Order: sequence, then structure tokens, then C-alpha cells
Amino acid sequence: MQARSALVAPDALAAQSLVELAAQRLREDILSGVLVPGERLIEEQLTRRFGTSRAPLREALRLLGQQGLVEHLPRRGVRVTELSPQDVDELFSLRDVLERFAVRTAPMPPDPPALAELAARLEAMDHAAVSGAALEQAEAHRQFHIALVATAGHRHLQLVYEPVILKLQLYMAANLRREAEVRTPLEGVRRHQRLLEAIAAGNRDAVLTGLAEHGARSYFT
Repeated sequence: MQARSALVAPDALAAQSLVELAAQRLREDILSGVLVPGERLIEEQLTRRFGTSRAPLREALRLLGQQGLVEHLPRRGVRVTELSPQDVDELFSLRDVLERFAVRTAPMPPDPPALAELAARLEAMDHAAVSGAALEQAEAHRQFHIALVATAGHRHLQLVYEPVILKLQLYMAANLRREAEVRTPLEGVRRHQRLLEAIAAGNRDAVLTGLAEHGARSYFT
């Protein structure tokens, strides 16, 4: 009997690739502001734009719905997620609680692979800030915080945390664009650099203090 992994049909792989491509294109349009919060997503327009059929597009929209970037409304179709100020505040408050729990649970300093992962994410943030790549900077920012929570080695915490910060990515990306108007792009990198230095030094109190300052509501980061 053939192994099940060898029985994947080429057309199934092609369909999956179309779904991933459509999801990636939509995610980039949402995070770059091409598609704004509350905007309706019309299937006919999107299928023409992406050159795909409705089936992979609908699956891509379903995936983005799971990630919190779009929402399906009964009898009204699909639109880019629009969170109320209370929604945003609740999500950031939850993020703060989960991150602080992770820091209190994690070994300080974390093991070398965990520190290397944080350093790699910080380097990606720095590169994106220098090149002015806002989407890449927002994604590196999200990945840095995921790596921070991962230092706790708490699988169920990670499962709870990742959907929260992913749902906030739209607002975090928009915030980076607003922040760039009044601050240099490297200021955010420096905040994360100080956070990483405190983590590497094993200074749990300094990490918690850094997170408290990092989560100020003057900017949604």
C-alpha cells in the first residue's frame, strides 16, 4: 500500500497554492491600507483581480476570517474587520496580560535558541525600518512578540496568544504608519532592542517594566 503522504493529487496541490496566493494578496492589501477596515469585499471584483475562481477565493476569505482580518456578515457578505475602540482596548489588554504571564513563567535568561530567535526577529525589524518596508516591519514586530511568548515553553499559552496578536496586526501596522509621521522608524527598533537586552540579561523586572512602557496607548504597539 502506498504511503498516504504520496497520494496527494497535483490538482489538489495547485488548488491549495491558489488559496495561499489569494490569502497572501488579500492580507497584504488589508495591512497596507489598500483595503480599509469596514470595506466590503466583492467576490466578482476579487476573482477578476487575482485571476482565480470563486472556490479558492472563498477558502482564502475563510482563512482570513479565522485570523480575524475579515468578517463574514449574514446576508451581507464579507468585509475587512472593523474593531470598535473597546474591542481594540480589550485585545491589547489581553495581549499585555498574556505577555506578562509568559515573562513570569519563562526561564530568565531563556535558552540560547530562544534568544537567537528573538535576535533574528529584531534584525528583521531593523532591516525593514531602514528600508521603509512597513508591512515587513509590522510582521517582524508580530513575530518578535510571538517569540517572546514562546520563551515560556507553554504550548497552550501560545495557542491562545497567537490569534490575539494576529487579529491586532491590522491595527499595529496602521499604528506603525502613524508613528512614522512623528518618530523615526528606528525608535521602535530601539525599544525592542532594550527589551531584548533585558531578556538576555535575565532581568525579569526590567522586562516587565519594558512591556508596561511598550504597551502605552499613545500608540498601539
